Amino acid sequence: MSRSERSPLLLAGLLAAAGTAHFAVPRQFDHTVPRSLPGSPRTWTYASGAVELALAAGLALPRTRRTAALASAAFFVGVFPANVKMAVDWRHRPAPQKAAALARLPLQVPLVLWARGVARNAEGRP
Repeated sequence: MSRSERSPLLLAGLLAAAGTAHFAVPRQFDHTVPRSLPGSPRTWTYASGAVELALAAGLALPRTRRTAALASAAFFVGVFPANVKMAVDWRHRPAPQKAAALARLPLQVPLVLWARGVARNAEGRP
């Protein structure tokens, strides 16, 4: 399997793992939900987990890969405020936790670019 064939499946795996984690250990995600969003943080945790699972499924199927990849790029941009909130909230935590929260911020850029690359490689394919 070539790198271009593995890439969407690896991205799908990452999203599937993250989506599953939202249901398995929702409490850790509840704290990253910006307070400005209406409703319960748990609702947002479950909703984002469901979106990640749906995106993973779409990326795994060649027919829906391009659309799912573009939606994944938009999703990665959309969850950026949660990562900012986490970095702000964790600024007084021990160094390893603070570093992990800060590392999430620039990580969004390669995730968006990865999803865009998957979409580009999927263009013109059935």
